[in-house]
Amino acid sequence: MEVPRASPGRQVIVVGAGPAGVALALLFAQRGIEVTLLERHTDFAREFRGEVLLPGGLDVLDQIGVWVPFETVDQVKLEAFELYVNGSRRARVALDPALFGKLAPRWVSQPALLEMLVARASAFPNFRIERAVTVRALLQQGGRHVGVRALTENGEREFRGDLVIGADGRSSVVRRRAGLPERQDPMPMDVVWCKVPLPEYARLDKPFRGYLGHGHLLLAAPVHDGMLQIAWVIRKGAFGELRERGMTACIEEMAKHVSPDLADHLRRHAGNAVQPFLLSVVSDRALEWSRPGLLVIGDAAHTMSPVGAQGINIALRDAIVAANHLVPALRAGADPAAIDAAARAVQAEREPEVIEIQRIQAGPPRVILRDTWWAQLALQIVPILLSSDIARARNGVLFRRFAFGITEVKLAV
Repeated sequence: MEVPRASPGRQVIVVGAGPAGVALALLFAQRGIEVTLLERHTDFAREFRGEVLLPGGLDVLDQIGVWVPFETVDQVKLEAFELYVNGSRRARVALDPALFGKLAPRWVSQPALLEMLVARASAFPNFRIERAVTVRALLQQGGRHVGVRALTENGEREFRGDLVIGADGRSSVVRRRAGLPERQDPMPMDVVWCKVPLPEYARLDKPFRGYLGHGHLLLAAPVHDGMLQIAWVIRKGAFGELRERGMTACIEEMAKHVSPDLADHLRRHAGNAVQPFLLSVVSDRALEWSRPGLLVIGDAAHTMSPVGAQGINIALRDAIVAANHLVPALRAGADPAAIDAAARAVQAEREPEVIEIQRIQAGPPRVILRDTWWAQLALQIVPILLSSDIARARNGVLFRRFAFGITEVKLAV
């Protein structure tokens, strides 16, 4: 892509090299906007929780022109969804490629994805990434944000620009330092993440399994490193007791709530399991995403519950919308009023989808984590409804919203 010539002063500082930040920085670079991406770590070689890409997120990668290199990123295409209730399989739905085309759901290596996007952006002379940079404060001048102060490997340093984008995740420093009001929804659950060697059943095809029953939910999927990723949903605050009982006891507790084949596999490989760690589940959103000279997107604007694997997909969709509104304002001369109006427009366009997805996400845990007669009755109905909804893909109301998004997101710049 030919890079449009940028005018002096159109400098954007993006804080956080997660999916939203890297995708938006790439979009800016492609369109001739001077952009500096600040990342706290030296690389992406660490454990990520949100690695399921659904059609709504995959479509973004296609739109921004990285589909060919994306296909070389480590990933596993999920071939079926299996739902178990009280240890017995109640539904199996093939994720037919004909229903999705090339946008079939997959579990992707987020470190590899981010490095690929950074490499693409680095081909543009108006892009630079600064690693090992920890933002400490926001810089203001005349009531407007004009940059950040950060700790680098060479000491404290200031990065200045016409616009600061906070894409620094669920614990966003930018959101906190800007004093953006927020709403937090109470979450009754946490998630224990763990990996074990891949069982034989997952070598034959690539099923994503969900286990429900007796107040428990456990998800198991084959992932890109040849392991089986387990996400065990537990009641909030219960992890301390599990950790005290040790790894073997933790694995045994998981085994009680899955099918015999997986239970046997878990017990045989308890000694080979990767040490479990806790993801404290949060669902919140900033009530205001912007201040003069500043905007937050992705998890910095809205932390999504893990229900329905929405985090990375919603973040990528934020990046497209942000580019649509901000690029014209930046290209036109970086007028402060125009930039601020564009930032407000990003929230206005994205907030309805975020609010609706968070509303839908809040429902299932209220049933799944209860071991009551009415919860057990509901679990008998869920497989029928869910399998029908997934099988119809684009016409299944609930699945369509999670998989394809609620609003249309198209790159327009």
